[in-house]
Amino acid sequence: MNPLAEKIAHEIIKLIDQDKLVLPTMPEMALKVREASEDPDAGIMDLAKVIANDAALTARIIKVANSPLFRAPREIEDLNMALSRLGMESTANLATGLAMEQMFQATSDIIDRRMRDVWQSSSEIAGICHVLCKHYTKLRPDQAALAGLVFQIGILPILSYAEEHPSLLRDSITLDMVINTIHPIIGVKILNAWEFPLELRDVPMEYQNFAAEKPAADYADLVTVAMLQVLAGSDRVSDLDYATVTAFGRLGLDSDIESAEAEDLDEEMAAAMQLFS
Repeated sequence: MNPLAEKIAHEIIKLIDQDKLVLPTMPEMALKVREASEDPDAGIMDLAKVIANDAALTARIIKVANSPLFRAPREIEDLNMALSRLGMESTANLATGLAMEQMFQATSDIIDRRMRDVWQSSSEIAGICHVLCKHYTKLRPDQAALAGLVFQIGILPILSYAEEHPSLLRDSITLDMVINTIHPIIGVKILNAWEFPLELRDVPMEYQNFAAEKPAADYADLVTVAMLQVLAGSDRVSDLDYATVTAFGRLGLDSDIESAEAEDLDEEMAAAMQLFS
């Protein structure tokens, strides 16, 4: 990292620690969904009433329920049917993640494009995480999808900072260096502040720990493999030997992405990558 990028990275972390650069807050709809799902006295109908207040989110949940990922025996036509199909916990996690899309918008065209790109890539990775989780682990696919949707959440405050500092906005190379260096640290701070499930809070930091040694696969492993699948063949991972990435072994997957794609998951994977976008 060049000296300028390092200086800016330190400044951003310092501003966050001093509460001078505010971390993003969870969208109101996501908070309401979580509150309803965590209420021991609430049921599917209570959660449906909350989600029904957001027409766009309702449509997305119905779309998810009708996707090949869930293979519903008949078409889901309304929210109550979707919730019955998905279950309360799964619906709550998916709705929480999908409600966050509104956070990935900005007033500046340049930043807005960057934020939308981040959401698009996170959405693709979330879908792949869902499929990999279902086929190769005993973890929860809805939780895996949520991990994919939020693992880059730490980029948001950096882009907000850049929006206020035009010189950084014009220097895309330095901005990318800053993002790649500190977004994981900030992401963990955000997920802790949001009191996310403990098993997801370290995902922003751990998904790039390619040599990690763990007793079993976790949600960070799913994000790692999903991300590497999306980036396969690109310059961003040209110097990475996939055979050294331990997450593949924990998931029981071939580190040769082309070989792994030969698995009979192509149709499901393609549908999953479009599901949250």
